[in-house]
Amino acid sequence: MLTVRHLVKSYRSAQEDVAVLRGVDLAVTPGESVALTGESGSGKSTLLHLIAGLDEADAGEIVLSDVAITGLNDAERATLRRDRLGLVFQQFNLIPSLSVADNLAFQSRISGRHDAAWQNELIERLRLGALLKRYPEQLSGGQQQRVAIGRALASKPSLLLADEPTGNLDEDTADEVMRLVRDLVTRSGCGFLMVTHSERLAAMLDRHVHLHAGLIA
Repeated sequence: MLTVRHLVKSYRSAQEDVAVLRGVDLAVTPGESVALTGESGSGKSTLLHLIAGLDEADAGEIVLSDVAITGLNDAERATLRRDRLGLVFQQFNLIPSLSVADNLAFQSRISGRHDAAWQNELIERLRLGALLKRYPEQLSGGQQQRVAIGRALASKPSLLLADEPTGNLDEDTADEVMRLVRDLVTRSGCGFLMVTHSERLAAMLDRHVHLHAGLIA
């Protein structure tokens, strides 16, 4: 599903190059959920952004299914995100002018992968049925996060990427959301890679890897 080989990334800071990733190797198989932890500044979010095609690596290779992300241009990476990836971030990034129903269907419709039966299952499992006509500003943080998860999974992505997806939620709600996401990932067969600072949440997934000094420990 996902293969990362010898990934290197540096940033320019105060007239010097600061190495963030020093040769990362990582793999995620279909239906597998993997937690990525590491101290602040270890490069967790950088790695996720590179996999999502939101930034370019200095060296190394990222392959999603049969597509080498590191060989794509900006437009091709945008198409890959639309068609193959589901993204869930701490800030939700829902579209304020769209209702919950339209937010849920947004990515699946623009990718041409809308499946009404699957969306209805997500609505039921995520307990969103009573919220479909509301707008993001009318939702609690937990409700917005469930909508963001539903939107990301509605297009049946090959890989779901999440960066601190429960950071704005209380512990009980976070645990509930994680159990639900893991179940939906298994149900859809996509891979799941989640950046988290929580050892408790990391333990809920199939595998736990740790990023330290720019390498997977």
